[in-house]
Amino acid sequence: MKRILFLTGFLFFAALFAVNAQRTPGTNARQATQQGRIAEGVQSGEISRPEEAKLRAQQRHINRSKKQAKADGVVTPAERGQINRKQNRASRNIAVEKKD
Repeated sequence: MKRILFLTGFLFFAALFAVNAQRTPGTNARQATQQGRIAEGVQSGEISRPEEAKLRAQQRHINRSKKQAKADGVVTPAERGQINRKQNRASRNIAVEKKD
């Protein structure tokens, strides 16, 4: 009986960890904000169409990286860091293009 309870509890927490490990809510919200900044810059005229295309391509690259990280079911801290660095770079690029 103790084994069954232990095994059930272990499987529950393992499943809970697996579900949480593959989610990237912070990066999803951040990417939505960046896409909004791009749209705002285009609408205000601060970002030209060619600049927009470059920034949108960078956002697609980040999306592909996120999908690739989630493919095995676990987003590791290293993968999360890589996505974060890519988003930092994209954010800087958006700011630079808006100031041009």
